[in-house]
Amino acid sequence: MTEKDRKIYIVDTTLRDGEQTAGVVFANREKIQIAKMLDEIGVDEIEAGTPVMGGDEKEAITAIAKLGLNARIMAWNRAVIKDIQESLRCGVGAVAISIATSDMHIKDKLHSTREEVLEKMVKAVEYAKKEGVYVSANAEDASRSDEEYLIQFIKAAKQAGADRIRYCDTVGIMTPLEIYERIKRIKQAVDIDIEMHTHDDFGMATANAITGVSAGATHVGVTVNGLGERAGNAALEEVVMALKHLLGFDMKQNTRKFREICEYVAKASGRDLPSWKAIVGTSIFTHESGIHADGAIKNPKTYEVFDPDDVGLTRRFVIGKHSGTASIKKKLSEYNINIDDGLANIILESVRKTSVELKRPLTDAELLNLYYEHVNKDIEHAI
Repeated sequence: MTEKDRKIYIVDTTLRDGEQTAGVVFANREKIQIAKMLDEIGVDEIEAGTPVMGGDEKEAITAIAKLGLNARIMAWNRAVIKDIQESLRCGVGAVAISIATSDMHIKDKLHSTREEVLEKMVKAVEYAKKEGVYVSANAEDASRSDEEYLIQFIKAAKQAGADRIRYCDTVGIMTPLEIYERIKRIKQAVDIDIEMHTHDDFGMATANAITGVSAGATHVGVTVNGLGERAGNAALEEVVMALKHLLGFDMKQNTRKFREICEYVAKASGRDLPSWKAIVGTSIFTHESGIHADGAIKNPKTYEVFDPDDVGLTRRFVIGKHSGTASIKKKLSEYNINIDDGLANIILESVRKTSVELKRPLTDAELLNLYYEHVNKDIEHAI
């Protein structure tokens, strides 16, 4: 089996880390719908929430666990037995057990010691494994942790029975080069599955996530639209398409449903989906610039890496200030109007002037009006 043949698992945490975005709350029906949509797409694991919160949170997780989805359902926990017991009551098949490993977090947040952190994590992992569930041991703030101690933590987690570890770049301070070297060293030190959990504080969440995979990580934590605390997480749609098209992995997800779920989560979270959003933004397949539009008309691959239908979008040509004659002719041909280059150049002058005046592209109706104006002028001159 070659490197690119190995299975890369997609772990979606929209319902947990995504909902922890300040100001975001999903209704239970929305959480259930999102879980179903994620399952239809084909994510491998859904982190559904934090059961120890109780109330609606626990009800939603229990309902999702009962749906019989193909994806494994995971619940998030502190390294506390009570948390794990609440997760087990929800009927989930996996638990994430999270505890900080950086000295800053251990001292200032937990008011604890390295030794106590190891002890709590080991006890929690051992308890969960005895209950027969899959376990991810999460190293919170791993990227700011002492590497020797982090490896000690990972070895202890594996010995306690953890199935994988979650490497958390909690405040998004890593660069791809640093991530690659760190994950390589961890893989060499401990033979265990690694999940990348990256944040986007410096705009590198997706880059760090896929670089971690290049270094040997087997799992990637993502959220729809990159939703998440502060600047967000690595985006589901970006990670899957990058692994598929840039790194050459055989990703099995149904990417044609990406735009649909991105729109749904955007609405449910009260966060706009920008037209320029990577992978699923409508501008990704919208062409105005004359050179670009001309190339895309002749061969879409000149300016499109993948087909818009692959992510649930369609190709559009916008007529505006930066358009060329090829775009004018292409757009008018959609209305069974075929013109020569001479008339196209004349109309283009009017298009550019009108676009500047309006400070926007023209609608199809406005373009047609310009066409008929010029045609009528030619008829009048002929008379």
